[in-house]
Amino acid sequence: MSTPAAPAAGTVTMFSTTWCGYCRRLKAQLEREGIAFTEVDIERKPDAADFVMLVNGGNQTVPTVLFPDGSAATNPSLAEVRERLG
Repeated sequence: MSTPAAPAAGTVTMFSTTWCGYCRRLKAQLEREGIAFTEVDIERKPDAADFVMLVNGGNQTVPTVLFPDGSAATNPSLAEVRERLG
């Protein structure tokens, strides 16, 4: 399993599913705030699901957000995303 490439500075990668309410909420917040992100559906990308499980103790917990510094957060608040992006 390969670790996905870290997103560009000022952006995040959000691992999600189509049915996840927390994912929809965070996506709407990121769009409203103008924070660029790439969304990856872990049900369509097995490697992405593997990464999510790696950073979440074996669980496919979404949203999991990957930051430019290579760190990840599970179900972060909009404030945490903003803070970690600087």
